Amino acid sequence: MAAPIGRWQPERVLNSTATGTPRTSQAKAWWSAGVGPHELGRTMPAWAEYVERSTTTFSTPPPVADDWQQALVRCLEPLLASARQDLAAAGQTGVLTEQFLQRLGLRLVKLASRTLVLELARARDRGELAGDTPAERFLDFTHRLVGGSELAEFLAAYPVLARVLGEACRQAVEGHLELLTRLADDREQLTAELLAGADPGPLVSVEPGGDPHRGGRLTATLTFADGRQVVYKPRPLDLHGHFNELVDWLNDRTGLGIRTVRLLRRPGYGWLGYVPHTPCADLSAVRRFYHRQGALLALLYVLDGTDMHYENLIADGDQPVLVDVETLFHPSPATVGVLSHDPAHAALRSSVYRTALLPLLLTGEHGVADMSGLGGDAGEVAPRSTVDWADPGLDSMHLVRRPGRTRGGRNRPRLDDVPMDPRDHEIALLTGFRAAYEAIARHSGELLGPDGMLARCAADEIRYVPRPTATYVALLDESTHPDALRDADGRSRLLDLLWDADPRQRRLVPFELADLWAGDVPLFMARPDSRDLWTADGTRVPKVLAAQGLAEVEAKIAAMSEIDQHRQEWIISACLATRPEPVVHACTANRAGLGAAEADPERLLAAATDIADEIVAQVLGDSGGPANWLSLELIDDHHWAVMPMGAGLSNGYTGTALFLAQVAALTGADKYSELARDAIRPIPLLFEALATDLESAQLVGSGLHGLGGICYGLSRLAELLGDSDIPQWLATALELSERIPPDPTMFPGFADGAAGGLAAMQAIHDQPAASRLATRYADELLAAIDLGVRRELPAPAGGFARGYEGIAWALGQYDVPEAKYRDGARVAADLDRRTRPANAGWCSGDAGTALARLGAGVPADLEAYLRTATERPVLADMSLCHGELGAVEPLMWLAEREHPAIEVVRRRRAGLVLAAVQQYGPRCGSPRGVASAGLLTGLAGIGYGLLRLAFGGQVPSVLLLEPTTGPRHPSQR
Repeated sequence: MAAPIGRWQPERVLNSTATGTPRTSQAKAWWSAGVGPHELGRTMPAWAEYVERSTTTFSTPPPVADDWQQALVRCLEPLLASARQDLAAAGQTGVLTEQFLQRLGLRLVKLASRTLVLELARARDRGELAGDTPAERFLDFTHRLVGGSELAEFLAAYPVLARVLGEACRQAVEGHLELLTRLADDREQLTAELLAGADPGPLVSVEPGGDPHRGGRLTATLTFADGRQVVYKPRPLDLHGHFNELVDWLNDRTGLGIRTVRLLRRPGYGWLGYVPHTPCADLSAVRRFYHRQGALLALLYVLDGTDMHYENLIADGDQPVLVDVETLFHPSPATVGVLSHDPAHAALRSSVYRTALLPLLLTGEHGVADMSGLGGDAGEVAPRSTVDWADPGLDSMHLVRRPGRTRGGRNRPRLDDVPMDPRDHEIALLTGFRAAYEAIARHSGELLGPDGMLARCAADEIRYVPRPTATYVALLDESTHPDALRDADGRSRLLDLLWDADPRQRRLVPFELADLWAGDVPLFMARPDSRDLWTADGTRVPKVLAAQGLAEVEAKIAAMSEIDQHRQEWIISACLATRPEPVVHACTANRAGLGAAEADPERLLAAATDIADEIVAQVLGDSGGPANWLSLELIDDHHWAVMPMGAGLSNGYTGTALFLAQVAALTGADKYSELARDAIRPIPLLFEALATDLESAQLVGSGLHGLGGICYGLSRLAELLGDSDIPQWLATALELSERIPPDPTMFPGFADGAAGGLAAMQAIHDQPAASRLATRYADELLAAIDLGVRRELPAPAGGFARGYEGIAWALGQYDVPEAKYRDGARVAADLDRRTRPANAGWCSGDAGTALARLGAGVPADLEAYLRTATERPVLADMSLCHGELGAVEPLMWLAEREHPAIEVVRRRRAGLVLAAVQQYGPRCGSPRGVASAGLLTGLAGIGYGLLRLAFGGQVPSVLLLEPTTGPRHPSQR
C-alpha cells in the first residue's frame, strides 16, 4: 500500500539513482541533515548508500500474526532484505542467517520504535487510520509503511534515524561475517584446544552479548550440534592469558586450586572455553567457593582490577571463574577539588572496594540493587526505570517508564536451587583473602622487577573505563528520541552533555562522541607500561593517565603490610554488611546474665580511652596533615554504604572529632586533641563549596545530620580545643544556614530538619544569628504541627529522630516564654502515637518517646520506663542511635535534674554497660555490628556515651544537642 503523499515531508524523499532521480549536491541531499558539521564535504556516507540500496526494494513481505514487534519489523524489512543479500553474497544462508536476521530485526525495532509510535499517534489524531478496533488501526498504520518507497519517505523525515538503522545493519553484517570467517580459520585449533579434540558438529546458534564496540562488534556464545559451546571475544586475550599464569602461580603457593578459563589466543581476538553455571553439591562446596573467591579478591586487589561485576564471574560448582579481566592494571583517574586532599577517599579508591567484586549498590528512584561480582540478585526491583510500552499493538500504544527487574547472573553459588548469600560465608571469604594476601606479600619478589611475572603484562592491551558504562548506554538509549533523529543538531545537543559531565575527561569527549555516533559504547585501551590511551579506531592520545598502571601495581605490592591487610579485611566486612536488606532502627539481641561491673568514673573513662585509641589506629592520613576515616554510613535511612567520612556530626568527622576532643579534655592527652583538629580541617572548604551551591546546601538539611549538627559540633569543639579559627567557621556556618530557604518537601524532624536545627541553635546561645535561626525553625515547626493535626504532613517514620517526637522535644526546650511553643510541643508529643516495633532505643524507641514527653512537659509513664531500665538485659548493640547508650539517655537527662530514685538505676545501668563493653567489646549499631568510627552508630558514640555515664553534666548529651550546662525541665524554670 502506498503511503499518502505529504504525510512525511515528501520534498525530502530519498534520492535514488535506481528510480532515475539524480543525486543532488550534499547540501540538498536527504542524508545531509544526518551528518555533523565535522563530516561535511564528504561523499555519500556508507550508511546512506545502504539505506538507498535497501529502499529500492519494493517486495512486500508476508503479513504477520498478532505480534506487534513483528508487525514493526515488517515495516523495516527492506533494510533486512539488504542484509540478507549481503550475507548470501558471502555464502551465508540457512538457519543461522535467519536467526541473525530475526535478532537484527528486533534491534532495529528497538532503535526505531519511539519514532514509529510518535507517527502512529499523529496518524491516529489526524483520523487517517482505518479499522474498527485499536488493533486493526495499529496494523493499518504498519501496512502503510510496508515497502521500499514508503520506508524511504519515512526515513527522509528522520535522516538521523536512517543513519542509526543503516549503521546498525552494516555493522551487524560485517561483525557476523567476521566471526564466521574467524571460526572457519580457527576451527581445527579450537577443536583441539577447547573442545577436547572431538569435532562438535555444525554451528547451530550464535548468541551475541555485552556492549557493542569498534563498529558494533560483540562478544558471542557459539553452540554446536552436539551441545558444546565456546565464547568468542573480538579483542586480544593476552592479558587474560597472563592473568591465568598468575592464578596458577598463586595456586602453587597456596594449594587453593582456583580454576581458570581455557583460552585460544589469536591476533586481535580470541576464544574462551565455555564455563557452565553448575550448583554446589553440599554446604562445604559453597564454603570452598567463597574461600577461593576471597583469594581471587586478593589477587584482583593487588593487580588494580576493577569492573568485576556479576556478568564477569561464573559459579561452576565450588569454583568462581572470572571470564573477563580486561580492566586489570586500571589506573585511578586524577582526583580534583576537596577530595584530592582526603586520605580516606584515596584509600578507598585503591582498596578492594574498587574491584566491584564486593557488594556494589546501584541506587535510583526505586531503591538499590547489588550489581557486584558477589551480588547480582535476580528478580529484584531495578533502581532505575526502564522504557516500556503501554497498549502494545494498539493505536493508543505509548511509551511509559516502569521499574524493571534485575536480571541476575550466573555468578552466585547455588545449593538446592537457592543462591547462597555471601554474607553467610564471610569467614570463608576472609580466610581465602588472608591466605592469598600473605602468599603474595611473602613471594612478592617473584612478581616485581624486570624479570618478575608482572613485567610480562607490560605491553598487554587493557581497557580503561573513564565513565560508568551505564552513562553511555543511557545516552544511546535516549538518543533514539524522535527529537534527536530529525537532524544532526538534535542528536548533538543530547550527546554533547558529555562535555560538562566530568571536567577530567574533556580530552576524551571527541572520541566518545565518535563512538556514540557510530552506535557503539565508547572504548579506550591502555597499556600497563604507559600513560597514553588508544581510542577504538587506534588513535593515540598521549599522557592522559595520571600514572602507569604497572608502576602503581608494583608500588602497591611493595607496600603490602599487616596494617594494609587488616584495613582491606575491614572493607570486605563493611561491604558485605551493605548488601540490600530492610533498615531496622532497633536492637532485639541482648547480653543476658551479665553481672554489673564497678562503674566508677575512672573505669568508664579508661574504657572510653581504649575506644579513642582504636579510632586513632583506624585514622587515615599523615600526622599533622588532613585526617579522615572510612565509615559505614546510613544513606537517607534507606541503605548502608562504605565511604569516606563526610563532615556531619552524626556519622562524620565532626562527631568523631568531638569525641576525641572530649577525651582530650578529660585526660589531658594532646594526641586526641591534635587529631581532632586535623580531622576538621576540610570544614572551611566545605562551607565555601556549599555557599556557591545553595541547592546542595538545602539537601544537607538543618538537623542533627546536617548543618545544625555541624554548627553544634563546631560550637563544642571551639570550647574544648580552644582553637581561634573555629568560631569563625561557626559564624560562616550560621550565615550559610540563614541563606538556605526552607525545603517544603523535607519533614522538619530532629535528624534532618528544623527540629534538630532548633535544638542546635538553642545550644549556641551567644550568637545573634543562632537566635534568629532558632525563631525561624520554631515557627516552621508550629506550621508543621498544624499540618500534622490536619493529617496533611505524615512523618516518614515515627520516633524521636524522624517523627513528631523530636519536634516535641525541640519546642519543649525552646527557651522563649511564648505559650504557643509549649502548646505546640504538647500537641506534637501525641501526634506520633502509633504502633511501632517495641525497642528500647533513642531514635525510634521507648527512650526517645520518654524524652519527648518529658521535654514537652506532658505525662509520661516514667515508672514503667524506670522499671524496664532496671530489669531489662543490656542490648548487644551499644550505639547511641538505637542501642544501649541511646536507651539510657533518659536516665542521664533525669539524673542531671536531680530526679528522685534515678541515681540508683543509673549506677546499676552504668555497671552493666561497662561489663558488656569489657566482655564483648563496643559493638556498633551498623549491620552485623561492623566497627565504624562515627558518632551515632559507631565507636565514637559508644565512647561518648561512656563519658556521659561517667561525668554527667560535664559531657552534655549529643543526642539532644545540649549545651555544656543543659536546659532545665520547663517545670523547674
